[in-house]
Amino acid sequence: LEQPAPDSGSNQPVARSESAQPILTDIFFDLDRYTIRDGAHSVLDTNAAVINNLAGKSIVIEGHCDERGTQAYNLVLGEKRARSTKHYLEDLGVPAAKLKIVSYGEVRPLCHQHEERCWQQNRRAHFSVQ
Repeated sequence: LEQPAPDSGSNQPVARSESAQPILTDIFFDLDRYTIRDGAHSVLDTNAAVINNLAGKSIVIEGHCDERGTQAYNLVLGEKRARSTKHYLEDLGVPAAKLKIVSYGEVRPLCHQHEERCWQQNRRAHFSVQ
């Protein structure tokens, strides 16, 4: 897996197929926010095209947060991030039936250091093919 570029809306693939081709790319969020960043729109446009071409597969959109805030707050915020990502993909024509959401809050961090650079990587929506 490659490290994402959280300050850019993400251009880096984080999920890969067996042939090492990019499948879906994470998007990142600002602190205490669940609105889609401008830089993430093109990432989601590409993800929508990939998802629509995955016959017989569904996608789980995982909402993640950094470690700041209470566990309850971060679970709700993670759900809002996953839900806003799902709605954006649906607006692009991805069938709702292909999309599921889950919130992991702060419990599945991508980065484990206690600093802003790391926290930026943890504020994300991650895509898993099912």
